[in-house]
Amino acid sequence: MSSLRPPNSPFHSPSLPYTLLTQPMKTFVRLLEYALALLGSIPEPDSPPIRIVCISDTHCLTSVHIPDGDLLIHAGDLTNAGTPAELQAQIDWLDSLPHQHKVAVAGNHDTFLDPRSRITLSPEQQEGSIDWKGIHYLQHSALTLRFANGRRSLNLYGAPQIPACGGDEFAFQYPRGHDAWTDTIPGDTDLLITHTPPKYHLDLPTALGCEFLLSEVWRVRPALHVFGHVHAGKSDTLGWLKGGKEVVRWDEGQKCLERTLARPDGLVRELLNPRNWLDVMMVLGYGVMNVVWDRVWGGGQNGATLMVNASLMFNNTGELRNRPQVIHI
Repeated sequence: MSSLRPPNSPFHSPSLPYTLLTQPMKTFVRLLEYALALLGSIPEPDSPPIRIVCISDTHCLTSVHIPDGDLLIHAGDLTNAGTPAELQAQIDWLDSLPHQHKVAVAGNHDTFLDPRSRITLSPEQQEGSIDWKGIHYLQHSALTLRFANGRRSLNLYGAPQIPACGGDEFAFQYPRGHDAWTDTIPGDTDLLITHTPPKYHLDLPTALGCEFLLSEVWRVRPALHVFGHVHAGKSDTLGWLKGGKEVVRWDEGQKCLERTLARPDGLVRELLNPRNWLDVMMVLGYGVMNVVWDRVWGGGQNGATLMVNASLMFNNTGELRNRPQVIHI
């Protein structure tokens, strides 16, 4: 009956039977949201479209085919130990790829890039240096890139910080429950790159993402949000069904979904809470209205955000078995 046991780590995928027993209503509302999303459309790209290739969590590995595109994004955890040598090897690999623009943020394993975690490296490594070459490195910073001979442009913002999940050698950590995000992202951001996911989005049933980042994304509502960190958020049951990406409409139905997911776990506690049932019905109602607006009236998905878990690492296997995500915007 190992399928009924909790995973060994919060970053591992729980079994579906375990999730159903401990989160029956949360699992149901997530599946309902997924089913409704299947009936909707993907946001149409502008013309000419920009082809964006999204990767994350390569952890020193390069044994993967990276599709061509206009923009390559790496959402952090380039390395394992975060030494200058490891970082430079990953930078050299990324720089060798043919994409017009390349952008990267750091992850918690990229120790050298955070002065607080850098002191855990050896004295020689602390004194090292890296050359980002043709890669735009974003650390709490914004960037505007132009495409199609200047006919298209995108405003990007990148930030590496994550809720604490390890020792002093992990970079850019803040205590879980601490607000490290409010009013940090420019309001005109088209493409947001973070290492951590926002809470409740492709971050496993345990919801390992950050609630304050979620609130900030609610405020800014970028067209595309790329992240990684939670490898298994791309390959657990729902992450696999969704292909590691999801369209988020910022409406009352989304609020009801997040309220349900924020309540305490438990088979009896979830099933006997009338607020859960009310919110599930609201998710269904707003979801049906969105499908009618999208498919019948042709209203499309304007104002929605496409969220992408770009982790290439499959769970914690040490193998890059997840495929890069290719998005047209």
